[in-house]
Amino acid sequence: MTDLFSKFDPLIQQREQLLATGVTDPYNLVMEKVISPTVAICNGRETILLGTYNYMGMTFDEDVIAAGKDALDKFGSGTTGSRVLNGTYQGHKECEDALKEFYAMDHAMVFSTGYQANLGIISTIAGKGDYVILDIDSHASIYDGCAMGNAEIVAFRHNDVEALEKRLKRLPADAGKLVVLEGVYSMLGDVAPLKEMIRVSKEAGAMVLVDEAHSMGFIGEHGRGVAEAQGVLDDVDFVIGTFSKSVGTVGGFCVSNHPKFEILRLVCRPYVFTASLPPSVVATAATSIRKLMHGSNKRAHLWENSKVLHKGLRDLGFQLGTEEPQSAIIAVIMPDLERGAMMWEALLEEGLYVNLARPPATPAGMTLLRCSLCAEHSIEQVGEILGRFERAGQRVGIIG
Repeated sequence: MTDLFSKFDPLIQQREQLLATGVTDPYNLVMEKVISPTVAICNGRETILLGTYNYMGMTFDEDVIAAGKDALDKFGSGTTGSRVLNGTYQGHKECEDALKEFYAMDHAMVFSTGYQANLGIISTIAGKGDYVILDIDSHASIYDGCAMGNAEIVAFRHNDVEALEKRLKRLPADAGKLVVLEGVYSMLGDVAPLKEMIRVSKEAGAMVLVDEAHSMGFIGEHGRGVAEAQGVLDDVDFVIGTFSKSVGTVGGFCVSNHPKFEILRLVCRPYVFTASLPPSVVATAATSIRKLMHGSNKRAHLWENSKVLHKGLRDLGFQLGTEEPQSAIIAVIMPDLERGAMMWEALLEEGLYVNLARPPATPAGMTLLRCSLCAEHSIEQVGEILGRFERAGQRVGIIG
């Protein structure tokens, strides 16, 4: 009998070989206590958190927590139903109203996760016979949305406007076309040239979806993302986002000005057939989103943190994913998986948590340590982070 797990044997072997070196399993860390958006107890040690995506530090905001507690008391622990049946509470509508106000758009749909938002929207609007044109480094949820909808996938070289334009010109003029882009790509933290990409997409008659998961709340004058920062938000047909980054809780959403958008509530399977978010979660999300509308000071401080950390790491001799800081993500490139795991463990022993990212999640098969800064990191903490990187890097031999 065929063992259906046989396809995973190479990965199992690689993992066993890595752990045989004595390195701590980097994908099995337990945070025993979370003290703040930037500090937790890991392995009994106080640890600076630099790998949480908690960009705006909203997880411990007093108003956000109070809203969640109040909703828990008034509406209970869960909805036990989907949005189209018994799962839409007042809080879900308030959360969607907050999103519409935040983005200044006509429509908003809240999903149970950001993954489901991409899965649902892409698979519903691009089906058999349609084309989805996407960046080759797109998130797994984007690829899965294409597969679920059975659309034709046309990939182009990462952040290459010319490659996108060439792909579009090869497609039938009358075919349904959806171009899917990301504002910030989560592995290297680099920003897409959305202005040029949206221009060539519209010239080819394509609709445009932009995933702003890693830029919402932080990038742009009002925190609406890279599309806002580049002045093209009005040209985007659909914006996808998540609550698990800057908003500080869990959930996903899509906002749009398309006049037929509301029909998606009846035809989008991951929306129709999934239990809705608990009332306490949408209450925290709505409160956080409204506070992010006035987060300009936090955004400025986060940009300063990113610039200081990026320059400091480069000055120490680390290879980074971008020449200049482009977002709150800073990727530190490692020589290989084994030394990357050793560096990750050395940092943890120094009291610093980052993400070890490896193929196939990473572009070009590279191993990297992904750092995600928070607006609640003090400038003193950034200095401590640099000191810990220096000591760990020298101990492992990544830097001299």
